[in-house]
Amino acid sequence: MNTALAIFPEQSNTQEGPFQVLAGENLTGLAGRVVKLTHDTGKPEVQLPNDVHEEADYLLLDGGPDGSHVTVIALSRDRNVRVRLDGTCNPGDKLTLAAINGANDGKVRTVPATADTYWVFLRAEEKGVDEQLVLCRLLPNPGPQVVA
Repeated sequence: MNTALAIFPEQSNTQEGPFQVLAGENLTGLAGRVVKLTHDTGKPEVQLPNDVHEEADYLLLDGGPDGSHVTVIALSRDRNVRVRLDGTCNPGDKLTLAAINGANDGKVRTVPATADTYWVFLRAEEKGVDEQLVLCRLLPNPGPQVVA
């Protein structure tokens, strides 16, 4: 239970920090990627994003096969995390989901020049190289960015 909320009875059964949820697909070996919270007939589960404009606002801390319990944490402006990078970045760069092509699902990258609508949600806090777990933090106002 979230101790900060414990004095408010309507806030029972809440928690802070990492939590376990079902994997909605095979997430084995994919720790450090971002995932989206979804459901299977009302049961919460996480999956990799399917498009560059989807909201993927949880970090996978440990992966596992489809149907297993995996550990995730919600992205936050109050805490930085390390997310798998596709390409390179510099401190201060805004990050979006990498191209959705199987190999890069759940990775992040700098906002590309290719015309599309991207969900821009993280800011790099260090210089990063391809495949690095780059230090970043949730932007104050994540949201769609249109590149024309």
